[in-house]
Amino acid sequence: MNPLTSTNGAQRQVHTIVIGGGQAGLAMSYVLTQRGIDHIVLERHQMGWAWRQQRWDSFCLVTPNWQCKLPGYPYAGDDPHGFMVKDLIIDYLEGYRAHFNPPLIEGVRVDRVERVQRSGHAQQFRLQTSAGVYTAANVVVAVGNYHRIKIPPIAAELPAHIRQVHSADYRSADQLPEGEVLVVGSAQSGAQIAEDLHLAGRKVHLCVSSAPRVARFYRGRDVVAWLDDMGHYQLNVDNHPLGEEARKKTNHYVTGRDGGRDIDLRAFALQGMQLHGRLLGHRVLDSGDSVLLTGDDLAANLDAADATSDKIKASIDEWITAQGIDAPTEPAYVPLWQPPAGSGELNLAKISAIVWAVGFHTDFSWIDLPAFSERGYPLHRRGVSVVDGLYFLGLPWLWTWGSGRFEGVGQDAEHVGQIMAQREGKAAQTQPVAAMFG
Repeated sequence: MNPLTSTNGAQRQVHTIVIGGGQAGLAMSYVLTQRGIDHIVLERHQMGWAWRQQRWDSFCLVTPNWQCKLPGYPYAGDDPHGFMVKDLIIDYLEGYRAHFNPPLIEGVRVDRVERVQRSGHAQQFRLQTSAGVYTAANVVVAVGNYHRIKIPPIAAELPAHIRQVHSADYRSADQLPEGEVLVVGSAQSGAQIAEDLHLAGRKVHLCVSSAPRVARFYRGRDVVAWLDDMGHYQLNVDNHPLGEEARKKTNHYVTGRDGGRDIDLRAFALQGMQLHGRLLGHRVLDSGDSVLLTGDDLAANLDAADATSDKIKASIDEWITAQGIDAPTEPAYVPLWQPPAGSGELNLAKISAIVWAVGFHTDFSWIDLPAFSERGYPLHRRGVSVVDGLYFLGLPWLWTWGSGRFEGVGQDAEHVGQIMAQREGKAAQTQPVAAMFG
């Protein structure tokens, strides 16, 4: 019997446990398998659950298919410059799973992770799960940072006739009652959901935040291809101008839908979408009407989003010139629409539904270890925690822009696997790994 996976009473002992069965957990499992490190992967729901259950029907990646390069399984389809839709993303993950058959256990919820000291043995992690207790020498937390949906307190004040859903629960326009729809938040999900509703013929209101935007194509190529050539995706938190503050940056809105295109909110406004400033509050008028109060920052937010897009284009222009590349020229962007000045009120009488695209809470409270900052963010260096034997994977900007995506999570998994193997090598000089479990 393998001592690394033998049972001892009610506790099951495993050398390494990976928590999370998405792309990060699978990538880590592949690396551990290649290195011959005994492990299991525990998934609370089903492999790739977030892609299956927290994406709308028309969802597609905003990164081109050639950036899908999980370890040992780069994209091999016939559309490298296209953008995978939801079902194809799931197929890609299912194919990866079949490619190496990871030791994945689905339907197991991890409720608590802590350190324990066994007499005469090295410290271990103890995991309390819905399937009993596991102990392990190493734990890799590969659950991302989108853990609990965020709904603002104002939601509880709104009229009962309005159906409210979070972006994670939105599927399509058909899901919502007839009438006008308000989307709150214009980052990647909010902007794309607003577009989805708009294309479905719904009257859409959108509260616009300070999220930046980026062009889909520029000077004959996908902007992602230019940025890749420029080394942007190898920029890490050590050499990023913002340092670790890069982890707080909001994603740029753009879409891969229908082959990819810009999301220009000004163009939507010309087509009938009603844009508003940031949502500030709610009040009931003397008439009994319920209204939302919006800020006077709509113009500033649209201008800032355009400025970010223009700045990225300018960096591409500089690269093209410096490299002597023959690329078609493109005229500067001219804003198509200007919002009226001032703040405003949105009467909710005609609003039948609200989609809250305001993000998620990060919650690692179930990990009872001194591994987090005061705000609850993991203390780590490229996934290697300040707590020996604990690792993190799949966090946005864990190391690079691609760390939370198909593009870069594999490189981080390789790094974590290398560090783990090095530490095991040092430990083996004094105590074989198998001896930890007696």
